[in-house]
Amino acid sequence: MSIAFPSNLQQRLSDLGDIELSRVVTVPAPGNATVDDLLRLRMTSSRCYELVDGTLVEKAMGWRESLLAAVIIKLLGYFLDQNRLGVVTGPDGLMRIYGSTVRGPDVAFVAWNRLPGGKIPDDPIPAIVPNFVVEILSESNTYGEMSRKRREYFQAGVEVVWMVDLRERSITVYSSVSEYMTLIDGDLANAGHVLPGWQLDVRLLFDELDRGREN
Repeated sequence: MSIAFPSNLQQRLSDLGDIELSRVVTVPAPGNATVDDLLRLRMTSSRCYELVDGTLVEKAMGWRESLLAAVIIKLLGYFLDQNRLGVVTGPDGLMRIYGSTVRGPDVAFVAWNRLPGGKIPDDPIPAIVPNFVVEILSESNTYGEMSRKRREYFQAGVEVVWMVDLRERSITVYSSVSEYMTLIDGDLANAGHVLPGWQLDVRLLFDELDRGREN
């Protein structure tokens, strides 16, 4: 999945999906960061970071992206109140999905049987693989970065991935790295067998971006 032992920063950036250099933390040096470094950074910064191949990377976020994540979390949370299938987390819910790779999906659903002992973990960055994740594309997300994320998620054991695109006002639902369906206004998105009975109206989700006081 990754280039073995990148020999320079340019190669490291390429390995990460050609992301902006400004999003890469250089202390500790790329390739040498640990989960402990991520925890220390989390305590001193208001921004959200992920750990990828020993490199601390700022998670691309935006206000509108956060709004859509909050809407999905609210709707999914209400469904889970009625159907005790598991729990939902937001982008601060960092998870060690495999090895030292730590990701914080914009929205993640974890079934009870994937939680240690079926309980909420005490570990601030638990080793958990969610069943379903949602990534909401930000301006600085690159194609290579999101492609890598999808590969990582499915390799780790995630079952369904949504990629939400504000510019296209679409949701692309992935059931594997190569199998997907893009949904637009008028379509209903779901997570298949992972969340039976739950669905989201694509139009109503993006209508949230057009709301004003008069609405």
